[in-house]
Amino acid sequence: MTQTMTLEQVMNQQIANWNVLYTKLHRFHWYVKGPHFFTLHAKFEELYEEAAGTIDELAERLLITGGMPISTLKEYIQYALIEETSENLSAEEMVQTIVNDFSQIISELKSGKEAAQQVNDEVTGDMFTELIEKISKHNWMLTSFLQA
Repeated sequence: MTQTMTLEQVMNQQIANWNVLYTKLHRFHWYVKGPHFFTLHAKFEELYEEAAGTIDELAERLLITGGMPISTLKEYIQYALIEETSENLSAEEMVQTIVNDFSQIISELKSGKEAAQQVNDEVTGDMFTELIEKISKHNWMLTSFLQA
């Protein structure tokens, strides 16, 4: 994210990221294999369901503030900094990919908090803080899984 992005642009970038992440998590849910199948199959489902809720919360907040959330697949791909994954990955590679994506999103949300502060939007800033807290916990758990 650059310094010149408006809060609406920041929020739309998050909507785009979360939509790409939702699809990636759903794909991982379907394609995970190996000894951790049952654990990761359920975890990926939990995470994509949570991602769907996050998308809705971000879009509704943007509408409340007078913005217009992006809403097409073309826009999601265009604006997301999270990339699609089409290759076949091992279970561990899938988890590492999600850790990397969550780390990227955390960094963007921290910048987004600054954008919200600049326009005195405490509610959106608080939303970003809550997301950072939630994603940080997921990253800690997923990183712990990788250390097994």
